[in-house]
Amino acid sequence: MKKITTILILGLILIWNDVKAQIVVQNTQSPSTLVQNILMGNGVVASNITYNGSAVNAQTPQGNVTFFNSNGSSFPISTGVLLTSGNGNAAVGPNNSGSFSNNVPATPDVSTDPDLIAISNDNPTNGVVLEFDFVPSGDTISFRYIFGSEEYPEFVNAGFNDAFGFFLSGPGIAGPYSNGAINIALVPGTATPVTIDNVSPSTNSAYYVNNVNGVAYGNAIQFDGTTVVLTANASVQCGQTYHIKLAICNIADNGWDSGVFLEADSFSSEAVDIAVATVTGDTTVIENCTGAQFIFSRPQTQLGDTLLVNYDIGGTAIMSPNAGADYNNLPNPITFLPGEDTIVINLFPIGDGITETPETVIITATTITECGDTIITTGTLYIIDGPTLPINESNPTVFCANDSVPVTATASGGFGPYTYLWSYLGQTGNSAYVPIFQNGSIDYYVTATDQCGNTGTDTVTVTMNQTLAIDTMMMFPASACTPDGAVSGMGEGITGQPQYHWEGPNTGGPFEIDATVMQNLPPGWYVFTLTDNVCSVTDSILLTSEPGPIADFTLSSISGCNPLNVTFTNNSQNATNFEWYFGNGNSAMVNDLSSQNQTFTVSADQVLIAINGPCRDTAYASVAIVECGCTDPLATNFDPTAVQNDGSCIYPEPTVIIPNIFTPNGDANNEVFKLTTTNATEVTITINNRWGNLVYEGTGLDPFWDGKINGTIAPDGVYFVQYTVKGLMGRELTGQGFLQLIRQ
Repeated sequence: MKKITTILILGLILIWNDVKAQIVVQNTQSPSTLVQNILMGNGVVASNITYNGSAVNAQTPQGNVTFFNSNGSSFPISTGVLLTSGNGNAAVGPNNSGSFSNNVPATPDVSTDPDLIAISNDNPTNGVVLEFDFVPSGDTISFRYIFGSEEYPEFVNAGFNDAFGFFLSGPGIAGPYSNGAINIALVPGTATPVTIDNVSPSTNSAYYVNNVNGVAYGNAIQFDGTTVVLTANASVQCGQTYHIKLAICNIADNGWDSGVFLEADSFSSEAVDIAVATVTGDTTVIENCTGAQFIFSRPQTQLGDTLLVNYDIGGTAIMSPNAGADYNNLPNPITFLPGEDTIVINLFPIGDGITETPETVIITATTITECGDTIITTGTLYIIDGPTLPINESNPTVFCANDSVPVTATASGGFGPYTYLWSYLGQTGNSAYVPIFQNGSIDYYVTATDQCGNTGTDTVTVTMNQTLAIDTMMMFPASACTPDGAVSGMGEGITGQPQYHWEGPNTGGPFEIDATVMQNLPPGWYVFTLTDNVCSVTDSILLTSEPGPIADFTLSSISGCNPLNVTFTNNSQNATNFEWYFGNGNSAMVNDLSSQNQTFTVSADQVLIAINGPCRDTAYASVAIVECGCTDPLATNFDPTAVQNDGSCIYPEPTVIIPNIFTPNGDANNEVFKLTTTNATEVTITINNRWGNLVYEGTGLDPFWDGKINGTIAPDGVYFVQYTVKGLMGRELTGQGFLQLIRQ
């Protein structure tokens, strides 16, 4: 048979678990309230609720029927009703005792309960029995639970077979227990009751969870072992009245408690169940942070069918892919296939970065039972903005200037662990080091961010109240070139016995003393440290000295020809006597700044020593002497030993002789006309005929005319000659004359 059901989503199952969290147990509600408001789910109406158990003390008469909340821990059932053989508070983690015992006195009615005796085959002691009538709207009844115990694992099969049972009686039911009841707390797929001996590491181990030292649930619960989440279910007749007895007890002792965790809203008939939980413990999720799960489960009696589930979603929150979506798109409908009892879909609130009031997801579901009854339920889920994280910070006061003051900050709220960022040097972590160097207060800032990106910023104020100070430092200059200086220092605001220390020049220098005054010192920086019972302060002072002599002189010439006259000018300072050494064999001892004159024939080095008492300073110079003369080999006075030309070279004058006849007649004698010259570097000749026409022009060292004009023999006659003869150093001779050309 195929069933179509519309379901109300009441809440979330967390996907965010904190293994350090412990479950919370509260005994402020009566057993009747716990059944009606916590345990009952869809399609069931309870009545005639009775309770028989151990009164732990006068203030907690229902100590072994309590409310529990997994508190964000790794325990797999988020909220519900806890039945224990002792005090419910004993179930709270961490698992830090091998065998925890409440030692609650025996419960008379429980110790004689025939159904518990039948299950355990032993004698019950203390425990609890919770009974009520109910009317189912459907043809099935089911609820989810976990059984846990301190008897695990060391007392398995040791005669301490703590037991519990869910004894159901009513129309159509015929069983071996009181009032014809059957026990529906069974190992899955069997008729074996769930007890210490029947579910353990060695028997039906697939349904056993080891929690010794918190290996399974961290700090959540105290019990050393549990079952997995199991489902108790049975077929019933809709609209009829049934009775159920929920019972648990210790066997053979009144300690080493056992307990059974009944999931909230899971005692239901016919309808598909939706588990509910959130990080905050209510019906809220946080934008862009607490991803969650909708866990749809259905009764075991329906596993053979295909079940199609539709649900309607309303409220102010918008589902994706619509514009301005507040959470992701949820698949609708969902389909249970045969054999499938659980379907999980994820909801992720979307962070929009907008500060706004809580937005709602309101889901309405309708279930029509086999009897034709209609179950209508509604629930509201709130999507809220992330919180601003409060920060508890240190605000230290120091009494001494310090570049490394420790500060701390601790964030709360939101979702840890947290990261921290400090305004000084970008330090991270919940502690940092910051400086303060003067009295007063300095503010630094720290920002905490949780795993969802929620932030908080706070101010850390560091205050310095230093009284110790160095108020007087003096120095007494040293004499020139004499280590006879001194320094002194004093302080104020001293607490207790002060300690004084000088050292120098500079930190770690060769001079030091534990006193207020240090003497016989050369110039330099000296460091003074004052320490009292609270603080240490340091300052420094420059010790100077009287000025020493500074030797300095200048020369009128530093190089020249032999002989060279040089004047030495004394520019020295802070000196009373002077020693001159000229390097030419001469020296002078004077007591003033008078100039000195010297003649040099060879190169020499000079030294001036400036003297003032024991102080001496020295300056140096050099004079370079060279041999000078005429260095041009063409000059008549060329000096091969000279290395520098002194401009004294003398050059010869050019000479010229002009022939007045030449006979270019082919007899190889006097065939051309040219000048006869000496000391010439260039000769220029122009020849004109009697009418002034140019017949020849030549330039060179020895130009000549062959008696032709443009290749034609010139006629006999008189020709006019002009010449220019250039000699050395640009000297010139010019002249003119007549030439007789004869051919015979």
